[in-house]
Amino acid sequence: MEKNMLGKNIAVTSASKLVLPLLLVAVTYMIYEAMNSGAAILNAVLVSILLMLALSLLRINVVISLLIASIFAGVIGGLNVTDTINAFNSGIGAGGRTALSYALLGAFAATISKSGLPAMFASKVTQKLGSSGNVSQTRKIKYFILSFLLLMAFSSQNIIPIHIAFIPIIVPPLLVMMTKMKIDRRLIACILTFGLVSPYMFFPVGFGAIFLNDILLANIEQSGMTTTGINAAVAMLIPAAGMAVGLLIAVFYSYRGKREYDLEPLEKIEGIEDESSATYCGKTVAVAVIAIVLAFAIQITTHSMIYGGVAGFLVFLLSGTLKWQDSDDIFTQGMRMMAMIGFIMIAAGGFAEVLRSTGHINSLVAASVVWMGESQLIAAILMLLVGLFITIGIGSSFSTIPIIAAIYVPLALQLNFSPLAIVALVGTAAALGDAGSPASDSTLGPTAGLNIDGQHNHIWDSVVPTFIHYNLPLMAFGVFAAMVL
Repeated sequence: MEKNMLGKNIAVTSASKLVLPLLLVAVTYMIYEAMNSGAAILNAVLVSILLMLALSLLRINVVISLLIASIFAGVIGGLNVTDTINAFNSGIGAGGRTALSYALLGAFAATISKSGLPAMFASKVTQKLGSSGNVSQTRKIKYFILSFLLLMAFSSQNIIPIHIAFIPIIVPPLLVMMTKMKIDRRLIACILTFGLVSPYMFFPVGFGAIFLNDILLANIEQSGMTTTGINAAVAMLIPAAGMAVGLLIAVFYSYRGKREYDLEPLEKIEGIEDESSATYCGKTVAVAVIAIVLAFAIQITTHSMIYGGVAGFLVFLLSGTLKWQDSDDIFTQGMRMMAMIGFIMIAAGGFAEVLRSTGHINSLVAASVVWMGESQLIAAILMLLVGLFITIGIGSSFSTIPIIAAIYVPLALQLNFSPLAIVALVGTAAALGDAGSPASDSTLGPTAGLNIDGQHNHIWDSVVPTFIHYNLPLMAFGVFAAMVL
C-alpha cells in the first residue's frame, strides 16, 4: 500500500521551502566568486542542468525550472541578460510547432474518446479475458494491457512511425480499467518510454534508420572514422539489452505491486467512461476508425502531426458524428489535456538554445578529455556521463550526436577503441538521458496520457522511474559494450 499521497506532497513542499532558497544562494555565491576571481571553474551546462533537475525534483513546475536554469546558464556562460533572453526566444520557435502538434492531437484524442471507440475496446478486453475478478483473470488483463501498450509504443517508432501521437488516444480510455485493477502508472510510464526509446537504438527501420544510419554513422564518418561495413544496429545491441533488463526489473520487481488511485477525478472527465456503462454505436466507431487511419496516413505522408490531427478532427465534424455546436468545447478540452507538454517543449527549446549560445557544451566535452588519460575504462565512463548531461539538457538524443561525435570519435580512435566500440559509445552517450530528461518527449508523452486526472506527477512518476530503470543500466551496458566489442 502506498503512503498517503497528501502527506507526501506536504512533506516535499515543506522541504522545498527550506532547500530551494539555500540552493539558489549557493549557486549565486559560486557564480559571484567565479566572476570575481576570473576563474572559469563553472560550466554553464553542468550547473544549469543540475539546478533544473533539483528544482524539478522539489516539485517546482518544470517550465519554471527551465526558465530559472536558463537565466543561470546565460550568466555563467558569459551572456548578459539581454543576450540570454534573445537566445531563449530564438529557441522556442521549434518548440512552438511541437506544442501545437500535441495540442491538436489532444483535441483529436478527446473527440475519439467521445465516439465510444476506446470504451468499446476496454469493454471487449474485459469480456474477452473474463470479468470474474479473480486473481488469475486480473493478471491476464494486466499483462494484456502491458503487452498491448508495449507493442503500440514499439510500432510507433518504425512500423507506423507516429511517435507519441498514439498515447493521448489509447492511454486515457484505459485508465478506468487500470485504476480499478490498481496498476501502478509508473509501470505504464516505463513500458511506454521503453517502447519509444529502445527501438531506434537497434532496429534500423523508421526512426531507427534515421538515428543509426543518417545521424550516428554519418556523424562518425564526418568526424574521421570510416564506417564502411559497420552495422550500427549490431553495435547498439548490448546497450539496448541494458534497457531490456531495466524493463524486466520495472515489470517484475519495482512496480509489480498495486497502487491506489481515485476514480472520482476520472469520472468527471467527459469521454472517459467505465467500460461497463459505456455507450457506442456502429456508425461512431466506424467514423473513429476512419479518422484514425486518415490522420496517421496524413501524418506519415506530410511528416506533420499538425495536419494529421486536423484531418482526423474534420472527419468527425463532416460526418456529423461531432456536432458543430459541440466542437469548440471538445477541441478546448483536448488541447487542455496536452497543454502542459506543449509548454514544457517550448521552454525546453529555449533552454537548449541558451546552452548552445554559451559555448559551454563544447567546452564540457573538451574538458572531459583532460580527465581521461590513457584509460579506456575511464574514457568510456566519462564519455557516457557527458552525453547524459547534454541529452538531459537538450532533451533529444538525435541532437546530441553531432555535438559529441566531433571530439569523441578522434579521441576514441587515439585510445584504440574498435570501430564497433566507438559506434556503441557515441550512440549510447546520445541515447543516455532521453529516457530520464524532464524535457524529453519520451517522458512527456507518457505523462500526458497518464496525468489527465492529475494523479501522475511528471517528475516523480515518469522521469525518476525511467531514469533509474533505463539510464543506469544503459550506462553500465554501454561501458561493457565499449570494453568488449
